[in-house]
Amino acid sequence: MFTVFRDATRDTWLLLLTRFVRLFAYGALSVVLVFYLIAVGLTEVQTGVLLTLTLLGDTVVSLAITTRADRTGRKRMLVAGALLMTAAGLVLASTADFWLLLLAATIGVVSPSGHEVGPFLPIEQAAIAGSVPDRSRTDVYAWYTLAGALATALGALAAGLITASFERTSAPPVSAYRSVVVLYAVLGLVLAFTFSRLSGGSEMTAARREGARARGTLRDFSGVQQSGPIVLKLSALFALDAFGGGFVAQSFAAYWFHLRFGIDPATLGPIFFAANVLAGLSALLASRMAARFGLIRTMVWTHLPSNVLLILVPLMPTLPLAVAVLLVRFSISQMDVPTRQSYVMAVVPPEERAAAGGVTGVARTLGAAISPLFVGLMFATPATISVPFFIAGTLKIAYDLLLYRQFAKVRPPEEVSPLRA
Repeated sequence: MFTVFRDATRDTWLLLLTRFVRLFAYGALSVVLVFYLIAVGLTEVQTGVLLTLTLLGDTVVSLAITTRADRTGRKRMLVAGALLMTAAGLVLASTADFWLLLLAATIGVVSPSGHEVGPFLPIEQAAIAGSVPDRSRTDVYAWYTLAGALATALGALAAGLITASFERTSAPPVSAYRSVVVLYAVLGLVLAFTFSRLSGGSEMTAARREGARARGTLRDFSGVQQSGPIVLKLSALFALDAFGGGFVAQSFAAYWFHLRFGIDPATLGPIFFAANVLAGLSALLASRMAARFGLIRTMVWTHLPSNVLLILVPLMPTLPLAVAVLLVRFSISQMDVPTRQSYVMAVVPPEERAAAGGVTGVARTLGAAISPLFVGLMFATPATISVPFFIAGTLKIAYDLLLYRQFAKVRPPEEVSPLRA
């Protein structure tokens, strides 16, 4: 598995670094975001509305950038996304006005879940996929996923440590939360600088770029032509999965632990650090399973039991048991991530990879954007604070079954021709 990096280019290492920086920022923000919004005066319902519009805004940004990245330049679009991330963080840190917060979160790039949002993921994946042979693609994505998971874990831990340090002073809690938001904005600038160091090797070839520019009308807008039907089916299924996952986004899961067991972000940071470390390490095992059983089987067989565990979390009577089930769940819940990413890149033409990743990513964001509206309402009523876990688990199980039914026989090139490079 380590051999995949023998021929790794400078751009591959830079993209692993940008993934780490970005997910560190996302992980830190996700632990305190709901706490911060409520501390500055928003209600639970307003917070749910804001997070929904945040994800809808991210969808528009992602669609606008990723569908044009292959035609106007991947590096340019990545830098633009990083600057939108910085702008959102600065506005969030500088005002308590609901409408200004709403505007910043909608236009900028903000991750309430601790997971990928915005235009970055599909563009980075397209650049990586073009630089490695088919048989190595899933392994590289496994390391890419591990880098993100470790960064999310360290970000969550950092947010907890920052909050704990403020607790030892006379500063109000909102000051601690705001410092994390400022850190998020600063890391956006670091991300923009790192993206600016990418070489021309991260772009499509000139011939393919000219071909992409020559396409017409609706398909020109989406950037997807030959792979339209399969991308549409995958997008619908990914939207269902993300809709379920949106009920238990990391920001909401953190706040649920606070409501249910009374713990604060200083304690939640280490919990989600451990959870994300386990999730990242599982990605390496996922690539080995995929090599033996196939991408689709690995996605479904690992995802199903994790969703059963998700339903069990709120049924645990004590904090240690709830945390234990959560950690077991995280240890297998992300094994479908590198396999899913690899599968999408494998079943579409190389010149449509960034666009296909963008369209399926937008579908996931749209699905996840709807859920916070309902979660905000459920959190406002003590009797229903655990309902999101049950809804999430059920919907995600339905996704697994439908995915297997639709795509079990649609195999990527390396599974059809194992000797193919």
